[in-house]
Amino acid sequence: MKTTRVRAVLRKELREYRHNGNIIYAMAVVPLVFIVQPLVEIFTLKTSAALTLRHEDSLLYLLAIPALAPAMLASYGIVGERDQGTLEPLLATPIRSDELLAGKALAAFVPSLAIAYGIFGVFVAITELFARPAVAAALVRGPEVIAQVVFTPLLAGWSTWVGIAISARSKDVRVAAQLSALASLPLVAVTSLTAFGVIHATLRFAVICGVALLVLNRLALRVVASAFDRERLITGAK
Repeated sequence: MKTTRVRAVLRKELREYRHNGNIIYAMAVVPLVFIVQPLVEIFTLKTSAALTLRHEDSLLYLLAIPALAPAMLASYGIVGERDQGTLEPLLATPIRSDELLAGKALAAFVPSLAIAYGIFGVFVAITELFARPAVAAALVRGPEVIAQVVFTPLLAGWSTWVGIAISARSKDVRVAAQLSALASLPLVAVTSLTAFGVIHATLRFAVICGVALLVLNRLALRVVASAFDRERLITGAK
């Protein structure tokens, strides 16, 4: 795999994102959906709620952002080329399938990672500054912060590959985005149920999930590249 080709695809994708209003809108709205409700809640919580918060993992709710947002962004990768009529010329170049897919994956992964960490940082800062001290201390704890830092790239990576796989099989941008969001819902459900205490967060559970996501991410490029049928995409392109 030549990194120069991967970087070229990455730069191309980022330029297209800046000129695509639908992508910018989606990447702005999705994080807000998940941060508004927790912020409203912490402003209304009284000091007496700190005891309950210490037995919950509410901060893990924000892991829904890297579980969902990258798939919606990656869903544009291949089908977006088809929609613009640039897919056939792109596939006719000497670029290898794994190089093309890696570049498009990075173009979805990197911005999503920046957004997820940025939203998390903003949430923690607002909590520390404006929430009641006892509530802030009970909400922002070391294990939850570490989980956010570790699982954000793992979830974003898997979500990205799901979006690209769906994009390569779709013929409509909106259908690809909807299917990618739907395919990401199990991850969103697990992070949300863990945050709400339905699934008990233990070290063993975290290690199993982390190892599983790491293995899936390492295998994803090979699996998606092997299933990437250039001939079918060329003959089926507009």
